[in-house]
Amino acid sequence: MSDSTPVPYPLSSDIGQPVTSASSAPVAGSSTVGANGPGSSQSRQAAEDARKDRTLAEFMLMLDDYEPLIPNEVTDYYLQKVGFECEDPRLKRLLSLAAQKFVSDIAADAFQHARIRTNAAGGRARANQPLYGGPGSLKDRTRTTLTMDDLSAALQEYGINARKPDYYL
Repeated sequence: MSDSTPVPYPLSSDIGQPVTSASSAPVAGSSTVGANGPGSSQSRQAAEDARKDRTLAEFMLMLDDYEPLIPNEVTDYYLQKVGFECEDPRLKRLLSLAAQKFVSDIAADAFQHARIRTNAAGGRARANQPLYGGPGSLKDRTRTTLTMDDLSAALQEYGINARKPDYYL
């Protein structure tokens, strides 16, 4: 949006109503003549903007009932610690959901690093094991242990350095 006035999120009664958007104006130098005649490109753009606004409004309304895995008190503490002030609980839940996704992505990447490490080292170790080693041997072969090296490698992909400094004598 080009102006600085905030746009409140629509109420649940406004969801089915068409949304007018200031961002549907054509860009300077672009043509509004489409394949179906003049203005069809502009109407398609306006329809797409209305759909996006409606989808965002529906998502924000869904956040009213959503209870994130990260408690609201924890989110409030860290938001207050960095100086973020907001009274809208939906926005706080959205930030909590983003943090949850970030942690989940890091955990999934670290798990993939651990699986790669286990499979690379497991080929040599499994060659020396008997085919049937008892009732728990199959379970032990499929168990993956997450190490700090796996987590550090996953965090490195996101630009976070979590390695311990080298120790010099």
